[in-house]
Amino acid sequence: MNKDLLIKYGAVVEKLEKDDFIFEAGENPTSFLYLLKGTVRIYTLSEGGKEFTHKIFNEGESLGTPPLFIDKPYPSTAVAKTDVEILKLNKESFYQLLEDNPQFLKAIVKGLSEIIYFKSIMSSEISLHDPQHRILTLFDQLKTKETREEIRLTRQQIANLTALRVETVIRTIKQMEQEELLEIRKRKVYF
Repeated sequence: MNKDLLIKYGAVVEKLEKDDFIFEAGENPTSFLYLLKGTVRIYTLSEGGKEFTHKIFNEGESLGTPPLFIDKPYPSTAVAKTDVEILKLNKESFYQLLEDNPQFLKAIVKGLSEIIYFKSIMSSEISLHDPQHRILTLFDQLKTKETREEIRLTRQQIANLTALRVETVIRTIKQMEQEELLEIRKRKVYF
């Protein structure tokens, strides 16, 4: 996505610190949000206090776009996992940008499709499969190259993304290491 194009249409940079809320469930979206720097976690909190992480967003991804398109409140909460910089473009200017630049619209559709694909895979994993299969599928979705790479998630984040308990994640990862499906080096998981 072209950040210069966003700025040309009036986007402004907003800097937030780790643990700051970007938006909360129930708020109405007013702007297109593009993550320039940092990492953001989008999650839902149950009445009982249990968290479910929908996705962890990184630099170069847009946040909260579906509710913006359909004029519905955010169904989840977004919080900065690190210090972040976000480009914010008000809704009217965003729609004008899309009308004027079909290639930008194509990039938005691609990004939304990737999110839908990830959610589709993970929702069937959570409802149909055992913990090892869930974790392997998550790691496959996160992997960017053929060689082993560090999985940059805490055990709690893995649990939140797979609807498992932390204890189950720890036990399953140890079992997966014994089966040589992954490696643990200095308490870091490599898959």
